[in-house]
Amino acid sequence: MAMTKSISNSLRSWLLCLLGTSSLFISAAESARADDWPQWMGPNRDAVWNETEITRSFPEDGPPVKWRIPIGTGYAGPAVAEGRVYLMDRKQEMDDDGRPKINRDVKPPAFLGTERVFCVSAETGELIWEHEYDCPYQIQYQNGPRTTPLIENGRCYVLGAMGDLFCFDANNGDVLWHRNFPQEYGAKPPFWGWSNHPVIDGDHLYCTVGGEGSAVVAFDKNSGEELWKALTAEEIGYAPPVIYQADGNKQLIAWLDTSVESLDPLTGKGNWSMPFPERGAPQRPVVTIMTPLFINSHLYVSNFYNGSLMCDVAADGSDATKVWGAAANDGNHKQGLNILMMTPFAMDGYLYGAAGMGQFRCINAKTGEVAWRDISPLSERRPAAFATCFLVRNGDAFFIFNDSGDLIIADLSPEGYKELARAKLLEPDGFARGRNVVWSHPAYADKKFFGRNESELICVDLAAEANQSK
Repeated sequence: MAMTKSISNSLRSWLLCLLGTSSLFISAAESARADDWPQWMGPNRDAVWNETEITRSFPEDGPPVKWRIPIGTGYAGPAVAEGRVYLMDRKQEMDDDGRPKINRDVKPPAFLGTERVFCVSAETGELIWEHEYDCPYQIQYQNGPRTTPLIENGRCYVLGAMGDLFCFDANNGDVLWHRNFPQEYGAKPPFWGWSNHPVIDGDHLYCTVGGEGSAVVAFDKNSGEELWKALTAEEIGYAPPVIYQADGNKQLIAWLDTSVESLDPLTGKGNWSMPFPERGAPQRPVVTIMTPLFINSHLYVSNFYNGSLMCDVAADGSDATKVWGAAANDGNHKQGLNILMMTPFAMDGYLYGAAGMGQFRCINAKTGEVAWRDISPLSERRPAAFATCFLVRNGDAFFIFNDSGDLIIADLSPEGYKELARAKLLEPDGFARGRNVVWSHPAYADKKFFGRNESELICVDLAAEANQSK
């Protein structure tokens, strides 16, 4: 089944504003407004929210909720562009007894249901268009899609959990092109589904795909045609590909199961390869999730089971050398960050992020030495295993959305964590690792927070004026 529905709800004209960026990341946001959040990690894929006059406190009853709408399940976060919100969700088919319908004639068994891509008004939450398609799940955690839509030049790109790559007309939801990774590349679905947010640079759309010789594939963003493919990996993992530029040299970074790879973005030719983990087989299935993070000329990756790696990348992009690494055999996970899911934030020579054992940590980026630990950003009571959060900088403060559904405003420095405000915005209605969680990342645009759990999408006003105590 495939269905596209377009709903006209305004006479709003479309205005494309060009936005220059000095970020190290080359992103799809070069045509986005400064107050848009058109893709994973924001306009420049650097977790920086540039709007001003944003609140630093909440009223006693929390920030004002502008609207909330019911949605299906999923881990995908929203994207916001040109006054519209784009999101993916899932509807699980159920039998008469309220149990999931499962096709057990295939291996692994397939959970029947559909994925949906939809667009609503950022002002009202009113549905503008939607596209729903059959998508049986043969993965763990069948809650729904994982990746944030990517909005660029009037197009909406999405990647579903079973490897369906779509390009839509962002205005009306018409399907412009579609690729299916298992059918076309023989790619085996990752254990937890495709979760690697695609990235655009120029006319190239980059994805980690899988299959023989196609761990990384570059597509023409306009036609969907393959431009090149490269590498073979037993597992492609879950980390998004990243475009990095230094001294005029661009590199495409792909963190796969046993190595970090640098490729020429135009040809797919390899520049350098850094083994990680360095010794023995990685945890299977692999848990490479965080977005590779560049700090000046340095590249950082970390996961819970294999510690951390900081390497120095040559100015011409031809080579990389290890600077330091936290030991993979650190059974108590006391070193470095040992991140499970989140992407840390780098600032003034330090890294801030959620370690896998439920601690928020600050570490020295040059040495990996832990400056401080605090459970407060992740939990108000006790450490929760694999607790995570989404960290965004706005001016002189950070907005931390944790997996308990709390939005926190805080100051972060090497001296410690200082909480300025906290409010419960969403109920953690998904279940994982023995507790209820919200495992989807929010968007910040138009001085608002856009976030979802397993049942609703909400819009919350974060303007300073709207949050003045009465």
